Amino acid sequence: MSDPFVSSIEQELGSGERVLWKGRPRGGLRLRGSDIYLIPFSLFWGGFAIFWETMALFKIPKNNPAGVLFPIFGIPFVLFGLYFIFGRFFVDAKMRQSTEYAVTNRRAIIVSGIFSRNVRSINLQATPEITLTERADRSGTITFGSPLPAYGRWGQRDSLFPGMSVQPAFEMIDDVRTVYGIIEKAKQA
Repeated sequence: MSDPFVSSIEQELGSGERVLWKGRPRGGLRLRGSDIYLIPFSLFWGGFAIFWETMALFKIPKNNPAGVLFPIFGIPFVLFGLYFIFGRFFVDAKMRQSTEYAVTNRRAIIVSGIFSRNVRSINLQATPEITLTERADRSGTITFGSPLPAYGRWGQRDSLFPGMSVQPAFEMIDDVRTVYGIIEKAKQA
């Protein structure tokens, strides 16, 4: 039986291209830097939406037109609030589970997607800047391209909707400095 991880990366290779490194992001439920703001905001949003829905269901008389419209109006806000509080962590874990990274002698490859296959190819020689972010445990992120300004970061790489990032990156990889060295050598070649 073939390993789908190997075949997924291997089918993206061109002639004469060879894999120098391949890996995956860390699995499981993980917190990101943006969660320091998103968790309190999501609790506020979700709490208010649930309060609204409860009041609309139990305090407004059913013979009043608002007794029908207000609960219906509140449903999308409650659903988004629940996603915001809990669901986004599970979607992020599922996205990382289905993501694969590779560095070849020519480029970096990111294969991802839950419902469809998304392949991003980064030409290493044409990439002006590669940023390394390393944590104390030697894990980290390698970002391809110029970093986004501080005001533009939220909603880009640390997105509410994982996989919707604009800037390609190898996120949450182990031994990130070694991978960064492999990328630098491939870029020089």
